[in-house]
Amino acid sequence: MNERDLGRLLGSGAEDSGCDVALSTLDQYVEAEIEGSNVLALWPAVAEHLQNCDACREDHEGLIALTRSNLGA
Repeated sequence: MNERDLGRLLGSGAEDSGCDVALSTLDQYVEAEIEGSNVLALWPAVAEHLQNCDACREDHEGLIALTRSNLGA
């Protein structure tokens, strides 16, 4: 059992936001994350969802990579 599976089993206590909410706030979430803000405190339900949803997590990782590459340009 890996850490993500264990997290799913035990849960974080936060409600899962679902895909619609996660995707609608993903740009703000990523921007805050890159700036060093505590996204777990700002959007606990989105953080929970990203931990549980492979598709949204892939979108998150892609947006992080894109944003970082644009900042370095």
